Amino acid sequence: MKAFCITDVGQNRSMNQDFVFASETPVGNLPNLFVVADGMGGHRAGDTASRDTVGTLIESVRKSRETNPIKIIRTAVEEANRRVYEKSREDENLAGMGTTVVVAVIEGRYLYVANVGDSRLYLIRDDIRQITKDHSLVEEMVRSGKLKKEEARKHPNKNVITRAVGVEREVNIDFFDLRVRKGDKILLCSDGLSNMLEDSEICAIVKSGGDVEERARKLITAANQNGGKDNISVVLVEPLSGEVKEC
Repeated sequence: MKAFCITDVGQNRSMNQDFVFASETPVGNLPNLFVVADGMGGHRAGDTASRDTVGTLIESVRKSRETNPIKIIRTAVEEANRRVYEKSREDENLAGMGTTVVVAVIEGRYLYVANVGDSRLYLIRDDIRQITKDHSLVEEMVRSGKLKKEEARKHPNKNVITRAVGVEREVNIDFFDLRVRKGDKILLCSDGLSNMLEDSEICAIVKSGGDVEERARKLITAANQNGGKDNISVVLVEPLSGEVKEC
């Protein structure tokens, strides 16, 4: 396995409210762990929400005695939600803060994913496929047929999300699982990347030459060259890199 994570403030923001984490080695009972969180809220509230969410999630995973990855992740995200929600109610400067989160674990040949909000996980194989579903106003409009998918990226309400960690007492989490193959590439990212680049552009860069670090940095550079209107976060993983092909 090979992985690299990077976050960048972008061209228009003075503060980075994204937070990323990547571990190719075990975290608690999980064999690896990859996270992107994109905070929202007023001054310093967004970065507090994303930082605390990722920190609490890692702490919960490390303490868990569970062995089922979905149960471990669910408990960790729910604990992070409680922590951020309570903190936002205790400090008026943090009122209304929240964060997206997308989490991935590769166990053997299976990928387990959880997400809240509009940070995404893509599977890049022969082409690119978004595995997570955006919890956003425009995505609901696309699903209901009120908006075409190609119009969503440039819609004025594209940043309005319908779910977030820490905003309500309870959090609704989506889960996905799929089998991975040799040659697959997994990309977790904040909307600072997906709003700046078409999926086809992301796919071309991820499948271009260089190691995972070079390609992750190319994604950041391309998003900034296209405007860099938000913080940009990327976690790029090659889950079966270097393994002998399965017969």
